[in-house]
Amino acid sequence: MAEAADFQGTAPSPARRWLRRTGALLAGVPLLAGAFLLPTAAPAQAATSGTVSVSVDSLTPSAPAEGDTLTVSGTVTNQGKQAVTDAHVGVRVGPLLTTRSAVDSTARRSSDPQGVFAAEVGGKYVETFDKLSPGVSEHFSISVPVDQLDLGQDGVYEFDVSLSGQTSAQPWEQVLGIRRTFLPWQPAEAGTRTKTTFLWPLISTVRMTAQTGPGEHQTPVFLNDDLAKEISPGGRLSQMLALGTGLDVTWVIDPDLLATVDAMTRNYQIQGEGDTTTAGTHQALAKQFLADLQKAVAGKQVVALPFADPDLASLAHNGTSVTGSLSHLKDATDVAATTVQTVLHITPSTDFAWPVEGAVDPSIIKVATSAGADKVIARSDSLQETGGLPYTPSAARPVGGGTTAVVADTRLSTAFEGDLTAAGPTTLAVQKFLAQSLALNTQTNQQRSIVVAPQRMPTASQARAMAQAITALEGGNWSQSQDLTAAAKAKPDPAATTKIPSRSGYPSSLRKKELPRTVFEQIARTQDKLDNFQVVLSDESRAVTPFGRAINREMATSWRGRGRGADGFRQGVEGWLNHLTEQVKLIDKSEMKLSGRSATIPVTVQNNLVQGVDHLVLRLTSTMPTRLSVGGKAYAEQPVDVSGGHSQSVKFTTSANANGRVTVIAQLYTEDGQDYGAPVSFDVKVTEVTPTVMLVIGGGVLLLVLAGFRMYTQRKRAAARQAEEDGPDTPGEDPDGPDDPEGPENPEGPSERLQKESETRSGASEPEQPSDPTPDTASESVDPSATGERVDR
Repeated sequence: MAEAADFQGTAPSPARRWLRRTGALLAGVPLLAGAFLLPTAAPAQAATSGTVSVSVDSLTPSAPAEGDTLTVSGTVTNQGKQAVTDAHVGVRVGPLLTTRSAVDSTARRSSDPQGVFAAEVGGKYVETFDKLSPGVSEHFSISVPVDQLDLGQDGVYEFDVSLSGQTSAQPWEQVLGIRRTFLPWQPAEAGTRTKTTFLWPLISTVRMTAQTGPGEHQTPVFLNDDLAKEISPGGRLSQMLALGTGLDVTWVIDPDLLATVDAMTRNYQIQGEGDTTTAGTHQALAKQFLADLQKAVAGKQVVALPFADPDLASLAHNGTSVTGSLSHLKDATDVAATTVQTVLHITPSTDFAWPVEGAVDPSIIKVATSAGADKVIARSDSLQETGGLPYTPSAARPVGGGTTAVVADTRLSTAFEGDLTAAGPTTLAVQKFLAQSLALNTQTNQQRSIVVAPQRMPTASQARAMAQAITALEGGNWSQSQDLTAAAKAKPDPAATTKIPSRSGYPSSLRKKELPRTVFEQIARTQDKLDNFQVVLSDESRAVTPFGRAINREMATSWRGRGRGADGFRQGVEGWLNHLTEQVKLIDKSEMKLSGRSATIPVTVQNNLVQGVDHLVLRLTSTMPTRLSVGGKAYAEQPVDVSGGHSQSVKFTTSANANGRVTVIAQLYTEDGQDYGAPVSFDVKVTEVTPTVMLVIGGGVLLLVLAGFRMYTQRKRAAARQAEEDGPDTPGEDPDGPDDPEGPENPEGPSERLQKESETRSGASEPEQPSDPTPDTASESVDPSATGERVDR
């Protein structure tokens, strides 16, 4: 074997590789000694450290195999004030990194030119520059066969790309810039391969409000139209979907995102200034996104988080003391599966809970499992190993009570955080991820199940780096894919820690961003109002569904660090509920006047909702029942049933007992006795007819009767006196004589007769004289009336 390795075209033997590296190290010893002998050399080297920036923008293949050609490309930039001459870029293979900590250490000094001992591969595998002026960048690309790298045993190697040259101040060749990265070397399939689970989160921020249109389809109203940007080609979610398609990952989806995109496939409105809205126009985009997602998740495991991805840590630390808070988590869990099934037509796993950054304590575990989940995705920087294990144990840990903590690896999970918009950081992140994965696999010959749980909402550039790393991992020889359920069921390592850290150990940086207790108090207040409102509706689902989902969204993890936005959303939900509740109300009444012992008082109930209301009771209460009673009591109640867009007048019978002003209060109640809406108060002025008034009226009537009788007797006496003065009439003889022009054909009419009687009574025809002894009335004459005398009755 050793002899064969010396022939042209064959890979160097491990012994030969060791000799080359030892020779390179020994060759550097005199140089180091010279540096110590010349005191001025060290300061000169330090003065030029980092003069040139080196960026490795591409390293392919990321995990080379035997016979591959490694191509590294990037840019070098002169950041100093002096030109660099006789410059060249070369590659170096550093030492074998046998531990995960060594990988971390190398990454921390990735751009430090100090301590460069590995020799350049050299020869034709360099790129030269005659001059590199200050501020100037130059591109480089070097391709070198893997067998020229003298790679030895399987494992992770430090791989350096350096620029060497000289300046006018230091006219000798030296390393002026370097970029350290990693080269995973596993040319043949490993004897034991790590089972790796990579979570692919499809989560976004809250978009939908509680407000809906009045029509049958209840057109939803969105906070903004930013989701259209995310699902458009090139958008964050669009790239997450495209990159995840074909990867062997476990999809972790917030059902609220699915519900929101699904709502976009139909008519929807965008909230504007004040009460204005504009029509959304991205229906086709939403339909395409969902169609692509359905294809992407076919045959893959999908984990559905509780609806709107509630903040479990905030709920555990600040919400459990508020009545009803845990019920919202249960509701969010119950609706999750239904939403995914409806939109994606698959059955998801709903038995996983995922606290923020996998940080757990006993209260978080208790809350996370209260809604039915029996597996909690934690992270190894929270559930830290205390037993001194020389290797990373499997993810599954039984933590008691039938609960399994699925502990994601911190190093792998955080590998793609930070700004990865540039190619250099992206390449470094990918190579570091692969290095950590391979280093983990070489720790022991026992097969383990490892979980990678990245940040909840990766940027598009972070997602691209993740996809690149997963693709390289799937093509490597030390790892095999596994879904999350299988990882949770894997046999736990008996030596791995299962102790949940105390509450005091929860990171303060995360605690500062939690939703405060006031959030859950407002949620409870809104829920109480919703409970009161829904019982009076003929179709309560029109309110329960949008407001129930909106309350779930108020607890979303995405509100962390966005306090102002969270406050505005909650106030909008409660404000819209108040607006709808006030559409069923009592119409104000002005003062009423009540005459008589009893009367009817009407009270009008107005319903401006599109649906009918029932199960309401209207109560009318008298504040002074001794003066004015309602239905014979202090108050009376009547059921109320009003169709949508109509009003109904409810009438109450009242009884007055005394005069005066009485305040009357009308109030709506639900059937269970809860007051509904604001009361309406108005005054009733009572002017009741009392017995004394009746006596006065009766006396007045009697006086009128007596006066009429007196007038009658006066007329009768006057007629008798007139008859005495005229004498007796001859029967059949006309008293006026035969020559009277009036004659019998013109008898005295009623008007003339009345006029004469009046003159007789008043004495107008014969005025009474003071000395006249004759009585002025006929009351003193008691003789019977003569025959033929007319008497008025």
